[in-house]
Amino acid sequence: MNMHDPFADLPPADDMPPDDRFGPAHNPFIDDTPQRTSRFFPASDLSGKPVPTRNWLVPDLVPSRVVTSLYGDGGTGKSLLALQLAYAVATEGRWLGRGVSGGRVLFISAEDDEDELHRRLDAIVQTENGRFEDLDRLTLRSLAGEDALLALLDRNTGKLIPSALYAEIDKRVTDDAPALLVLDTLADLFPGNENDRAQVTQFVGLLIGLAVRHDCAVLMLAHPSRSGLASGGGDGGSTAWNGKVRSRLYLERVAQEGYEANPDARMLTTKKANYGRTGGEIALTWRDGVFVADAPETGPDRMAASAKAERVFLKLLRAFTEQGRRVNANGGATYAPKAFAESSEAEGCTKRVLKAAMDSLFHAGKIKNETTGPASRTVTYIVLGDA
Repeated sequence: MNMHDPFADLPPADDMPPDDRFGPAHNPFIDDTPQRTSRFFPASDLSGKPVPTRNWLVPDLVPSRVVTSLYGDGGTGKSLLALQLAYAVATEGRWLGRGVSGGRVLFISAEDDEDELHRRLDAIVQTENGRFEDLDRLTLRSLAGEDALLALLDRNTGKLIPSALYAEIDKRVTDDAPALLVLDTLADLFPGNENDRAQVTQFVGLLIGLAVRHDCAVLMLAHPSRSGLASGGGDGGSTAWNGKVRSRLYLERVAQEGYEANPDARMLTTKKANYGRTGGEIALTWRDGVFVADAPETGPDRMAASAKAERVFLKLLRAFTEQGRRVNANGGATYAPKAFAESSEAEGCTKRVLKAAMDSLFHAGKIKNETTGPASRTVTYIVLGDA
């Protein structure tokens, strides 16, 4: 081999197609990556322009032009809750007592067949005193028993390729211009490994493309991972599921150490909200085939409940301390809200409300963390504060 000519071992140029001697297949120094054209602009171009208004499908819960995920364990009712939202948007009604932006809706279900969608929608129509004749803006599509993948995975490159179903939905959204696209559920639609960050990022990117191109809200329903269930966070496998969406809601049963005082009770929590506050909760109850938002506590009632929870927390902290039983704020068997809720002196306060009381007491300086032990085995526990 001629060390001074990297092409010396190639066939004579006359035997090669034109320019192939120096093409990407033979010259590693030539980049054959497809070129893209981006729109770069100086921020000064924004001077004098009105600031665009942020659009919401449901204020503070479901923003438009982005992907919102609704997580919930199997059987909690997330599909029903999403169908209620679809009905509210199509009829310009209300959802869980909240106003919504009206418009057309495309509801894609990979879990429920047409009969089940009919039954659930009938309960909603009856509750709302509506009529099926008025639902021309709500389009349903059942994929039960069909191939429901929105993308195909190229095993060689690891890249996701939009499927024929994705193209069909894209065209339908183009034709209908809906305000809301519901995709139920992620397990049926996603072809990859839910713990693979790259695959998750690509898939959510496909959904973001639908939301941005068609100026609509995309609601993606999903089951939480085992770790998401155990932690109470209700998220999926990879952190990208949470990182790529702009809003994440979690529907869960209301249970205390596995016991449900009311099997029909649910809690809808805002776990992520890029454009609003997280931690918001909506208490729901299943009645006559639909979910109904519980009446909110009045200001005085809420203040009284918070004051009671803080009083109970401090009372039990003193009692546990006198007994030499240390509790902590991080979790585990000695997690304070859990330990206190299990006490016979909890006065009906649940772990959830005691957690809120603990956070408030920390903020007020009425309790604090104290660390003891050698550097190799430190122990942190809660003690009364100086305030």
